[in-house]
Amino acid sequence: MASTLGKRLVACLLNVSEARRKDLVVKIAQAAITNNNGGWRVGTTVLNIFNDFDYNRSVITIVASIDHIREAVLSACEQACGLIDVSSHSGAHPCMGAVDLVPLYPLGEEVGLEDCAKEARALASELTQQVVGTSTFFFGWADMPQKRSLAQRRKEMGWFKKHPDTSIIQPDVGPSPQKRYGLTGVGASPYVMNCNVTIGTEDLALGRRVAAALRESNPSGIPGVQVLALPHEGAVEIACNVESVQGVPPSCSGSGGGDLWPSFNIGGQVYCHAPPSLITARVAELAGRDGVATKGTALVGFTPRECRGLAERALSLGIGEFWKEQRKLHM
Repeated sequence: MASTLGKRLVACLLNVSEARRKDLVVKIAQAAITNNNGGWRVGTTVLNIFNDFDYNRSVITIVASIDHIREAVLSACEQACGLIDVSSHSGAHPCMGAVDLVPLYPLGEEVGLEDCAKEARALASELTQQVVGTSTFFFGWADMPQKRSLAQRRKEMGWFKKHPDTSIIQPDVGPSPQKRYGLTGVGASPYVMNCNVTIGTEDLALGRRVAAALRESNPSGIPGVQVLALPHEGAVEIACNVESVQGVPPSCSGSGGGDLWPSFNIGGQVYCHAPPSLITARVAELAGRDGVATKGTALVGFTPRECRGLAERALSLGIGEFWKEQRKLHM
């Protein structure tokens, strides 16, 4: 049963702009796995809930088959929009929406990026219809025909600015962004991990230098890595989005960080991603040049392989609230 399920699985790492009221975040997670009769939505599980108080942001890992992922994620988004007012949000992490990000990632061999893109576009349309006043933009494979990256779309929308002017934003679906709901990014791409490394300093300028050297746009950066340096719990966190890259880059030889780059297949194409150990080692090296040590690394959710394996286990056992068994992973 598990292997059959695994071939059709899709993950959504739902980003919502709330973490300080954990009861609300749990309600959002439960909405994903609860059907209209109040029972378990068969074939759907929430693997993990990651809350960050300083960022006031939570990431909910929802996994279901391609046939059920849209209704599960849409239900969670509707609940989030009813519970979160982004106009009163405060937190160190940038955000633009009550539901800030809805990325769909194929986990199984029978699910392609085009399949996830189709579901993402339909989800955005249904969300804006069912929660009047919500607005969305597309990224990745859902952004046809350009297929612009999340980083590029966020830059275009002003997501990285401290006080973005939402009045000038033209969403792809929905009205001009309203204060309560803000703007939601909806897209599809190969799996993206969140790997955050804390360094023992409050010097944000130093953190930004580390981030600049680490991101893939730097000639000596790591392929697939997008980075922000953010104040976090009296230190600086090097917050990395680790995108999966197509093919086998030279780094996959295992020369960096001591570990091979894990790989997986989507539609017959090989993808791989930088291992957290490599990111941690590079941050330690870069910060160490200024005499600053790393304090720890947190993986928000799972690697693609872990995500699929745990989802197969949860669904084969009929466990919807899997996060209660495995809440966080720390490297």
